[in-house]
Amino acid sequence: MTGFLGEYEATMDNKGRFLLPAGFKKQLAESAGDQFVLNRGFEKCLTLYPMNEWQPIFERIGKLNDFDPKVREFRRYFLNGATILDLDSAGRLLVPKNLMTYAGLEKDIVLSAATNKIEIWDKVKYAAFFENFSPSAFSDLAQQVMTGGDQPFTL
Repeated sequence: MTGFLGEYEATMDNKGRFLLPAGFKKQLAESAGDQFVLNRGFEKCLTLYPMNEWQPIFERIGKLNDFDPKVREFRRYFLNGATILDLDSAGRLLVPKNLMTYAGLEKDIVLSAATNKIEIWDKVKYAAFFENFSPSAFSDLAQQVMTGGDQPFTL
């Protein structure tokens, strides 16, 4: 399993290409290779999956019940726009125009670790996301997300 930590700024050229930061390249599992899937994120960002992380998700989605309208709706939203990308010889990835438009990407972007994937944000939108998020709100969120079950989680 791949795991990522950190956030890096990058610049997209006029064709929509950006250099995958060396910090993330070093964290890629050997089994990941140079192929990725770029997809719409749940917020107005993009999600970059190494192929070895995308495969189990895609297989699980493929096993869902086609007769359930919620499954069909989920598949449409989740898979719409998903695109296979290859690192070019310079270590760059090309973002398709439709995904650039969805995330509002122009030139300055931020790549942020999200466990087994990388989120790609417009730099201004990324800063705005955190601007209104207070330490006490983060504390409350952490309590809601990280507690429960049989074993409470402590840092």
